[in-house]
Amino acid sequence: MTSIAVLGSTGSIGQQTLDVVRSEGELFKVEVLAAGNSTSQIIEQVSEFRPSLVVMASTTAAEEVRQATQGVEVTSGVEALREAACITDLVVNAVVGFAGLPVTMASLQSGRRLALANKESLIAAGPVVQKARETSGSELIPVDSEHCALHQCLRGAEGNYGDIHKLLVTASGGPFREWPKEQLSEITKEAALNHPTWNMGPKITVDSSTLMNKGLEVIEAHELFGVPYESIEVVIHPQSIVHSMVEFTDGSVLAQLSMPDMRLPISYALHYPDRSRNLRGQIDWSSISELNFDTPDFEKFPCLQLAYNAGRTGETAPAWLNAANEVAVQAFLDDIIPWSGISEVIEQTLESYDDLPAESEEAIYEADANSRAIARENVSKVLNRG
Repeated sequence: MTSIAVLGSTGSIGQQTLDVVRSEGELFKVEVLAAGNSTSQIIEQVSEFRPSLVVMASTTAAEEVRQATQGVEVTSGVEALREAACITDLVVNAVVGFAGLPVTMASLQSGRRLALANKESLIAAGPVVQKARETSGSELIPVDSEHCALHQCLRGAEGNYGDIHKLLVTASGGPFREWPKEQLSEITKEAALNHPTWNMGPKITVDSSTLMNKGLEVIEAHELFGVPYESIEVVIHPQSIVHSMVEFTDGSVLAQLSMPDMRLPISYALHYPDRSRNLRGQIDWSSISELNFDTPDFEKFPCLQLAYNAGRTGETAPAWLNAANEVAVQAFLDDIIPWSGISEVIEQTLESYDDLPAESEEAIYEADANSRAIARENVSKVLNRG
């Protein structure tokens, strides 16, 4: 039996991870759960899975959970989250956003297997995370559907990627793929949160609508597989059935296909190097009449180019990009700026990038804080102009 820590257990990926655990019988034991302040949800999860440890974001939430449960230790705060990432065989990092960095670092530094759904930590702290990946016993398995697909296509390469010509990262194109550029100023929050193929949390859904999510995934692919940016290409694929592809130097292409179901990449990460015996995302080939592919429109979706630029700049530029995006998306979700203001805030913030080297985890936190401060100023500028 494999012991698991599900950190971010009340979010979309966390809940689907627990769905996978339920279906796998006695193979996995949930020893640790962690969440923000969703006390009612985690109390239900504690009742079902009986972990030995629960971590909440605040002392208030922790006390509420403590009062409602028995026989389980309940702690709170960032340091408690770090400690929680070091005590099980497998850590699922489903924490949303940059807040997941302590989990990524602690789990790898303690030699754990990390199922990474929190792309932001790898993107913002790539050079620092790479050092942590060198720890004996540590292993990183991506949970993003696209990177899970690439991981599966590259399994036979055993780390020797010299035969790769190109990584092809697919994107649904989001809900505004076919909208004319002049109509983008009319985008509402409800429209941005209506993803055509995936059911996800609000932040990643908005990222998908701007194609920033795909830009972040380009940086993530570079960090995971060491492939240069000029060999990573985004391909629009509205059906979301081909989850990504690898083109080799002889022109051969390997692809991973399944119906959109995040439980499949989660299951892959939990079972690796084996596979589950439960079918997920199975394709009914008689129902598929066509698979379409197209190139992204960088002019309509400038966030994608901003991500490529930050990735190529390297060092702490991706941390600045990620922080500015988190601030801008939250401002949009709070009805402070329009959808078009997201890319504007990010671009203006990156103009102030200070070239700080990514020498340590502390440098990443400093870069994140600097970018957030400037991004908030730029949100105010967009608000006042509007």
